[in-house]
Amino acid sequence: MKPVIALVGRPNVGKSTLFNRLTRSRDALVADLPGLTRDRHYGEGRVGERPFLVIDTGGFEPVAKEGIMFEMAKQTKQAVAEADVVIFIVDGRQGLTPHDKTITDFLRKSGRPVMLVVNKAEGMKYTSVTADFYELGLGDPYVISAAHGDGVVDLVNESLDIAFEQRPAVEEVVEAGPRGIKIAIVGRPNVGKSTLINTLLGEDRVIAFDMPGTTRDSIEIPFEREGKHYTLIDTAGIRRRGKVFEAIEKFSVVKTLQSISEANVVLLLLDAQQDISEQDAHIAGFVLESGRALVVGINKWDGLEADKRDEIKMDIERKLSFLFFAKFHFISALKGSGIGPLMKSIDAAYAAAMAKLSTPQLTRALIEAVEHQQPRRKGSIRPKLRYAHQGGQNPPIVVIHGNALEAIDANYKRYLEKHFRETFSLVGTPLRIELRSGKNPFAKHEK
Repeated sequence: MKPVIALVGRPNVGKSTLFNRLTRSRDALVADLPGLTRDRHYGEGRVGERPFLVIDTGGFEPVAKEGIMFEMAKQTKQAVAEADVVIFIVDGRQGLTPHDKTITDFLRKSGRPVMLVVNKAEGMKYTSVTADFYELGLGDPYVISAAHGDGVVDLVNESLDIAFEQRPAVEEVVEAGPRGIKIAIVGRPNVGKSTLINTLLGEDRVIAFDMPGTTRDSIEIPFEREGKHYTLIDTAGIRRRGKVFEAIEKFSVVKTLQSISEANVVLLLLDAQQDISEQDAHIAGFVLESGRALVVGINKWDGLEADKRDEIKMDIERKLSFLFFAKFHFISALKGSGIGPLMKSIDAAYAAAMAKLSTPQLTRALIEAVEHQQPRRKGSIRPKLRYAHQGGQNPPIVVIHGNALEAIDANYKRYLEKHFRETFSLVGTPLRIELRSGKNPFAKHEK
């Protein structure tokens, strides 16, 4: 499981600047549900070979009682509950404030490991910038500049070390038999994830609350269907045995992102009786960015009038057009209708994601694509695409070698992607195209 880091602090101390540096992006998955504000942002980061999830929060007012600050405080408290380690950011230019002391009191009671980080410290001496903050009693402060990147890598490595130290040792259980395709069923609360899981398993399993403090646990359930082996990765609080006990699912973005990262295939479940929300699109976008194979299920399709069905299909086509590579299935988890074709698409998506494409096959497909449509010239230069080979699986990566490939535009890359998809029947998986230009052997002699 990827460790989770929460960034906490009062307004304007540089939390978002650090978040953008850690995720190398200005984009974030936003929790946009009733009762949730847009002030809790989620992203993926990596330091060397160490991946992690990071949560950005709004300005924290732990004692707020009403209004937007109260709602923002709720989001920050939830982020702290979901985190393995909390990075508490203060402003080295402004020094210690009463607000910082209030936040410290809350974090100390939370029981989470806390790292005190003094930001905006570029050009300042360690002793002068940290002196005031020892009063908080959180140990030696870490000094960084989020804007310039000073000290950030060491900070993250240290936080990851702390995160792993906090996790209890878990004995690995070796399960008999093959594990098969790992499927994560994701979606908003009450779309029918639990019902679909029980239908797939052919028995009822206990559904438990996804309470704060338990979101870092991942539960996997192996099952067999028509002689094929699968493993479900829980995002709904499944427990292995017992009577049925269904309760309201508490939405956890962290749990969803972790499950997506661990899956071979993601099944995104939508509710046909509700409009496609921004949250649905955000989750789908994260699946795409993660490179996971994807199948979309539109649940509760039974009982809808024909005009309502047409309206829903148009809404899906408009809002989820970027999932053109995925298969969409209209199902009823409760009645079990449409489950067979849904599982066939999961099998096909996995096969496409794990497809092995030989260099001769890929090169022939590349040559066919170029003969049909050459890339545009850029000035006096026309890119030359020479050969292609596979650079990875899940998702498939096609690496194309040639000269002046930096001149190829996004439209031509999309054309190549479409051609490879059609040639090798890659349905249900994202496809990555990487362009690598050969070095000019005479460049070092040019002046």
